[in-house]
Amino acid sequence: MQLFNTLTRRREPLHTELPDRVTLYVCGPTVYNYAHIGNARPAVVFDLLSRVLRHDYSSVVYARNFTDVDDKINAAAAAASVPISTITERFIAAYHEDMQELGVLPPDLEPRVTDHIPDIIELIATLIERGNAYEAEGHVLFHVPSYSEYGELSRRQPSDMLAGARVEVAPYKRNPLDFVLWKPSSSEQPGWQSPWGRGRPGWHVECTAMIGKHLGYTIDIHGGGQDLIFPHHENEIAQGTCAHGARYCHTWVHNSFVTVDGQKMSKSLGNVLLVRDLLAQAPGEAIRLALFATHYRRPLDWNAERLARARRTLTHYYQTLAEVEELAVADGIQPDPALLEALRHDLNVAKALARLQQLVDELKTAKSDGERTYAKGCVLASAKLLGLLQQTPTKALEALIPECSDLPVVRIEALVAKRESARQQRDFARADALRDELLELGAEVRDTPEGPRWQPLPRDTVLHADNP
Repeated sequence: MQLFNTLTRRREPLHTELPDRVTLYVCGPTVYNYAHIGNARPAVVFDLLSRVLRHDYSSVVYARNFTDVDDKINAAAAAASVPISTITERFIAAYHEDMQELGVLPPDLEPRVTDHIPDIIELIATLIERGNAYEAEGHVLFHVPSYSEYGELSRRQPSDMLAGARVEVAPYKRNPLDFVLWKPSSSEQPGWQSPWGRGRPGWHVECTAMIGKHLGYTIDIHGGGQDLIFPHHENEIAQGTCAHGARYCHTWVHNSFVTVDGQKMSKSLGNVLLVRDLLAQAPGEAIRLALFATHYRRPLDWNAERLARARRTLTHYYQTLAEVEELAVADGIQPDPALLEALRHDLNVAKALARLQQLVDELKTAKSDGERTYAKGCVLASAKLLGLLQQTPTKALEALIPECSDLPVVRIEALVAKRESARQQRDFARADALRDELLELGAEVRDTPEGPRWQPLPRDTVLHADNP
């Protein structure tokens, strides 16, 4: 496995602390609203990474957190006059529902900040003891100059950051770059007792404490969106390294941004696309495939054509699988080596999908049941690594082509295959008869350079014996 390491700015073989074991931590959502397509991208990207890792390593521990205390959560709870847990439980459940629709498997661990307050307090106390943090006016702050490597991940020099710092800085800070580890809570705000008074944690310290609790002081891979490189991940490195005196993480992996029709997503533009709204337009599997169409490290522009293209591709794949639905696949068939190698190469999904298309083509041209059975098994095993093609063709096609929901899809696919066989044998009378039979079932077949394609007839089409 080779991944592009944000820390070193190059692609490197994966280094793990223990042989045949990988620890992976990904920054999850702050749960005060429904997930949008930008939230979905890291969930899908790191789900794919975890699938490949699980194929290659006997032990993978994947943690993705929920930030369930935050000023935005506090504001939403105050506006609704409910505890913050009412807000967070609602949107955690919604996030689970949406990600399941996208084929995102549950991680091994889903730590929540509010369950780790003692761990956070302990970490902060350690940083104070080691001289890396200090208390000031009810706050505890990390002292950035105490960590000489600060800025290494983001390639920012502290001197440059100071030059661009705001003129008005909190007077209790020793240095303008110092960041909050603990802050006081008013009586109306959520808070916990600590040695520094009643308060709540700063954002950056939360992930560091949860990682130390569940994965150890040095982890193998830390993932998240590109927007988290600075300051969040930069601050994590400083905290974790100073508290434990160990390398915080070997490999940093970041996915790039999502735009919508060429514009940045924002409430002011009214173009924030919620996953659940997209799910009303297309099956989750199509959204997942659309997210794969651009390499994870490049910006992804979401648009209607991207989703429509993914839908067409999946329809073609499932129509091919429907032709061999009755063939049972033997156990033990492994993913295609070329496809697997593409994914091991910094998740080269474009190359992997091109290979999957070749495997589907090989399934279509297989001559015997034995060849078709093996080819089908290879398609399914390979697609499983991508989180694709794991539904029955009938169910998938009903979702991809809703107007087909009342059509006998498997029978139609079988007749299309028979008609193509008749055409290749130049038995055109038989081919025409099968075409008429398909029309009676409500399906129109067309011959294309890529092979026969069928689509449902419009519902108001009237068939006549002499003029179908």
